Amino acid sequence: MECSFGSSRVWNLPCFQFLFLPISQVQFFSLQLPTNLSCDSKSPLTLVPFKTSSSATTHCTTQLPRPTSISTHERSWAITKRIPSGTRHSSIPHRQNFEEGHKDVNSKLRLKQYSSLLGDCALREALNEGMAIHGHQIKNGVDPDSRFWTSLINFYSKCGDHNYARQVLDEMPEQDVVSWTALIQGFVAQGNCEEGIALFCEMRKNGVRPNEFTLATCLKACSMCLDVSFGKQVHVEAIKIDLLFDMFVGSALVNLYAKCGEIDLADKVFFCMPEQNEVLWNVLINAHAEVGDGKGAFRLFCNMLKSEVEFSKFTLSSVLKGCANSEDLIDGRAVHCLVIKSGCELDNFLSSSLIDVYSKCDLVGDALKLFFMITDHDVVSWSAMIACLDQQGHSSEAAKLFYLMRHTSVEPNQFTFSSVVSAATEYGDLHYGESIHACIFKYGFKLDTSVSNALIRMYMKHGCVRDGARVFEAMARPDLTSWNNLLSGFHDYDSCESGPKTFYKMLAEGFRPNMYTFISILRSCSSLLDIVFGKQVHAQILKNNLGGNEYVGTALVDMYTKCRCMEESYMAFARLISRDVFTWTVMITGYAQTDQAEKAIKLFNLMQQEGVMPNEFTVTGCLSGCSQITATESGMQLHSMAIKSGLLSDMYVSSALVDMYAKCGCIEDAETIFKALVGHDIVLWNTMICGFSMHGRGDKALETFQAMKDEGYLPDEVTFIGILSACSHMGLIEEGKKHFNSMSYVYGMTPRDEHYACMVDILSRAGRFEEVESFVEEMKLTSNASVWETILGACTKHRNVKFGERAAEKLFELNRETDSTYILLSNIFASKGRWAEVKRIRALLSSQGVKKEPGCSWVEINNQVHVFVSGGAHPNIQEIHLKLDELGQKLSLVGYVPQIEHVLHNVQDNEKKKHLNRHSEKLALAFALISNNRMKKIRIFKNLRICSDCHNFMKLVSDITDREIIVRDINRFHHFKEGSCSCKDYW
Repeated sequence: MECSFGSSRVWNLPCFQFLFLPISQVQFFSLQLPTNLSCDSKSPLTLVPFKTSSSATTHCTTQLPRPTSISTHERSWAITKRIPSGTRHSSIPHRQNFEEGHKDVNSKLRLKQYSSLLGDCALREALNEGMAIHGHQIKNGVDPDSRFWTSLINFYSKCGDHNYARQVLDEMPEQDVVSWTALIQGFVAQGNCEEGIALFCEMRKNGVRPNEFTLATCLKACSMCLDVSFGKQVHVEAIKIDLLFDMFVGSALVNLYAKCGEIDLADKVFFCMPEQNEVLWNVLINAHAEVGDGKGAFRLFCNMLKSEVEFSKFTLSSVLKGCANSEDLIDGRAVHCLVIKSGCELDNFLSSSLIDVYSKCDLVGDALKLFFMITDHDVVSWSAMIACLDQQGHSSEAAKLFYLMRHTSVEPNQFTFSSVVSAATEYGDLHYGESIHACIFKYGFKLDTSVSNALIRMYMKHGCVRDGARVFEAMARPDLTSWNNLLSGFHDYDSCESGPKTFYKMLAEGFRPNMYTFISILRSCSSLLDIVFGKQVHAQILKNNLGGNEYVGTALVDMYTKCRCMEESYMAFARLISRDVFTWTVMITGYAQTDQAEKAIKLFNLMQQEGVMPNEFTVTGCLSGCSQITATESGMQLHSMAIKSGLLSDMYVSSALVDMYAKCGCIEDAETIFKALVGHDIVLWNTMICGFSMHGRGDKALETFQAMKDEGYLPDEVTFIGILSACSHMGLIEEGKKHFNSMSYVYGMTPRDEHYACMVDILSRAGRFEEVESFVEEMKLTSNASVWETILGACTKHRNVKFGERAAEKLFELNRETDSTYILLSNIFASKGRWAEVKRIRALLSSQGVKKEPGCSWVEINNQVHVFVSGGAHPNIQEIHLKLDELGQKLSLVGYVPQIEHVLHNVQDNEKKKHLNRHSEKLALAFALISNNRMKKIRIFKNLRICSDCHNFMKLVSDITDREIIVRDINRFHHFKEGSCSCKDYW
């Protein structure tokens, strides 16, 4: 049987080709004719009207089961017919009679019924059923009218078949505003807001004038993609065609401006409306609530009550949302009273909103009371309570509540799972999180965006980067939160390289990064120490107008600091309006770690002036700076602050204090703090052992080492550096060998370069160069620079020219730019009077462009550091020289003779004496003696090794002045007291 369809071309579309098969091959469906035309939404039904020969209208319902291979001719048609008396009878008519009745059906009524059924299929998104109805229309040869065209467009649009919907529109003889609106609504309903806006523009180009529904839909699309600029153009269009005061258009405009943050414009549109109904009030109240303006939402609600517009539970829910977002407990309780007064207290929807209010106001107990007052919990109330517990840090209780929910008939939804996964993340139990992931698969929410985002965050926070990436890759349409959660895991040293790649890919996908994106990618830059990429990210931050954001600014400061670019870091720091303790700590620690301790201390003082309270990390960073420049008085002030603020018990602070006092020459104070602490960790033990070793207290270092082992602590590599150094300073050769061998045989450690250098120092300091040579060959240390530097220093002390030349040659092979190699070698030649060789080495030093580091010493007097160099200027230099002359006269009376043989210059003896008298440590000592500082101990710090003459000079001055003098040179501390030194002249 063939049908003529006129000039319609839509039937040639590929999706409808099956309708043109021979009738014996078309899959038909059994027909049952009920007594009315109602369609059960649970069954796939299409309605086909028939007219009998008596012109009595009969309605029949066609049920569409799964297609079978049964021929149409073999199928029986059961028809239930309603007669005028209201009784019914069943009969099986002949097919011929059925077809005759079929032909006489009124085409307009058929199209009306088809349109109605297509609308039902559109609501249920039943694509196959709708296409079957379309097929009936084609098979019966009914020419479509405008209503049917529009119904088809609406049906295909809402079922997600936008291509077919657009082709149907193109085939329409006359495209009117209704059909265009149906197509635009379909696109917008599926979330394709940009395409919806594009269709609106095309419609206007075609000269079709929009109606109120078209404008409202387009405004909705603008609000979905936050395109306030185009929304304002539509606003103008509404004014031009006199639709501004339409209720649909007005509501859509209010919603648009509210979602785009233009609350003032939303208010103006609202109050310009001639009539404000409940819908408009709800939209505006909800808008203020969404942006956290709880007071504004509550004020609008009060105005709504005055205008005598009836409110609904949706109104109350919006007001409660505003109270929750602004954490306004007073207004929230007032609305709660109104909920009770209106008899809606037990409504699950409002109870969930009230739970959210009390949750955001930190009243978990009140939220739980509300929850348990609900008699019939639904998924909304369960989800709200679980979210409440999770947000307030009660992750364990949230997990327990989810367990209770599972034992009810209520099934969790995507919001429930998002909260439970978040709770699992904070709970720190990966196994539990994985079991929730399995549960998500079971309930079919594995592809939900919010659930996937929570899962990505969970896996990334637990360090399971690959699992988080798998969840991300399985997502159909990841959003910005998905990308941000993925980036948040790429900050450790194993995965940080993936951060820039992911960031580039995200930009290529068209996503605009936000604050959280930049914080995560800057952390990746910090881990990579990639300053070039970091600066590119900084440019993106400025491009996205986030340069003033304090969180992004803090991340920038941290990135530049980790990359040791302190100038850029300070510029980013200075631009911050609000600087919290973390930002100050990053800057202070950065200065301390880049050998800019003075700036670290200065910044710490500025931080206190601005009223920011330091935490344990701030104090630790500043103490580290004090240790570097031996700022004892500043360190003592920090010690006092730590006691006042209760930070002394913190392990980081206490370790930094012990280290500061040890490096500032106050080993007794360091030991006092160490013994006063209740608990010790390996860092504290190492700090104390190394401190004793540095001060020449080898016996105390070994005692501390034994006490550490007695308390059950195992030594590490740092421990053995301290122990071997102690053995070297005391000349304990056999003891040093024993501890060195125990590293491998007892503790299973592989010695590092520092340990080999310490062992070489033990042997070479004692003059055992043959053993040193055997040790170097046996351990294959010929390419170890630190070992040869140690040997060269020992050769200088013992005047071993042959071995010293060999050590220098090895060092020249490894690095020709180290000034100490040239200086030590020339000193060896000078001690032997080989001045020609001295001249050659010094000429070689100049030709290589290597600059000799000048010797300098510094002393802290009245919280101010004074630096001295040989031949340098100082405001009190004349008084200093007078004091040195006075000391020289007194010392000559007790037998002091300047050791001019240590002046390694080819000059007269008088010049050599003058040269000795200008050594920087002597200048610092004289200044300390003439100052008004009444402290018993004088602490002097020198950047090079102290010479023998100055060492002897300090011993005698300590005796005649009855002052303890502490000198720290590049290797160790010397405590001069009553004419002797703690090193016992073995240095």
